[in-house]
Amino acid sequence: MVYSGLDFSNFFEFDIAPEVYSSLIVMLIICILSVIIGIKARMQDPLKKPKGLLHIAEIGVSYFENFVVDLIGPRFRGFGGYIMAVAIYLFISFIFGLTGLPSPITYFAIPLSLAFLTFFLIHATAVKYQKWSYFKRYVDPFPVFLPINLVSMWAPLISLSLRLFGNAISGWTLMTLIYLALESVSASIFTAVAEGLNSVFLAPLVTWILHLYFDLFSALIQTVVFISLTTIYVGQEGPEDVIE
Repeated sequence: MVYSGLDFSNFFEFDIAPEVYSSLIVMLIICILSVIIGIKARMQDPLKKPKGLLHIAEIGVSYFENFVVDLIGPRFRGFGGYIMAVAIYLFISFIFGLTGLPSPITYFAIPLSLAFLTFFLIHATAVKYQKWSYFKRYVDPFPVFLPINLVSMWAPLISLSLRLFGNAISGWTLMTLIYLALESVSASIFTAVAEGLNSVFLAPLVTWILHLYFDLFSALIQTVVFISLTTIYVGQEGPEDVIE
């Protein structure tokens, strides 16, 4: 029996965005570095001062642990490991466009996924410490505010995801327009050079300065903002004595 309205020929075909492949490459890089550091840590003499990559890893662990403790208190000391992982992934993802491949952050599903992890941790922490009183927030100060409170609950998810995506896509858009403009100007000036080659002379002279801001500086700022907000949002759901 043939059903004319159904077509299963493309059922097993997946259309995966290039940014997802970039994200997988970033995660692979982080995994490889983690394995190398883990092997070095096992082989390291505990009586000797670590060097090289292992020393950098120890500095990073100490920094993010202190970062979390300073913001939300010692009760969340172990949360520093997660914040460190997110910070490394975010920073590498932002600057990944320098390789010529698309940055993972310019695909909205990826910033949304990172923001959703923060959203989940916020409410999981609230349930852990507040138990059943967690649900009281949705009917405060009066039960009639339930719809408004349910809508405002999603504010961190929306703001965090749009902040990451907006900054990444705006930087990508501006750099693309600048490259196109410089290629056009270069082609107009170097008319004696073969077509195709005459458009590449000006861009390397100008864009490296812009990349310092739109890629490196912006990546650092957005990473710091995201992990800071994530840490604060999660810490606010803990007991009062957590925040010092």
